[in-house]
Amino acid sequence: MNYTHLTREERYQIYALKKAGHSQSEIATVIDRSVSTISRELARNCGARGYRPKQAHNKAVERKAINARAIDDATWQFAQEKLMLQRSPDQISNYADISIETVYQRVYADKRNGGILWKNLCCQKQRRKRYGKTDRRGIIPNRQSIEQRPAIVDARSRIGDWEADTIIGKNHRQAIVSLVERKTGYTLIRKVERKTAEAVIKATTRLLKPHRRRVHTITSDNGLPAESTDIYLKNIPGTCTVPNNKSRPSAACT
Repeated sequence: MNYTHLTREERYQIYALKKAGHSQSEIATVIDRSVSTISRELARNCGARGYRPKQAHNKAVERKAINARAIDDATWQFAQEKLMLQRSPDQISNYADISIETVYQRVYADKRNGGILWKNLCCQKQRRKRYGKTDRRGIIPNRQSIEQRPAIVDARSRIGDWEADTIIGKNHRQAIVSLVERKTGYTLIRKVERKTAEAVIKATTRLLKPHRRRVHTITSDNGLPAESTDIYLKNIPGTCTVPNNKSRPSAACT
């Protein structure tokens, strides 16, 4: 599989399968990757606390950013071919060793030199997102920063403090909702057909209901629908909400 990189979704699959006791060979078969790819991923991205998909993906993104300008001719040729097929820089970045920002930089450099690659950008007339800069996605009103999270959560001394995240599929419609219990690393995963607040709420509610007596706090990614953390806990018997977000903690009722 030339020019392909593991996606966030695949990294969460690797984590879940590894946690379930599957071998590297079995993991490779399930996600349709080579054994060497799985072996290399685990070797490069394991930390002091083992393999964690979110941290592993961040490491991979950082490595790609560091080497953003150091691309060979074959990679850029591949990128150009995909651009001519109306593939977006985001899609190209998933399959080639090149960052999204580097694709844009090269395309506009080509335009300044009289080239026509820019005409293949799907949203050429719109203001494009600057990758590698400050994330300006909608700021959630009255959120708490992660620094304000209770100390007991950071200590990982109890079971019941969860981290929530969503992983967007390649078609940008489907998504995976994941919940990781901070002390044990126990992971819950559910696929949703559309990343909407309603879908995320339903998925998270179903995942947490069997564990409702073990829900003290939830730290959610800002990419989650802003209202979801408050709403889904109201649907889980035995829990109640308190003011929250970026850590959106939610307290368990006693």
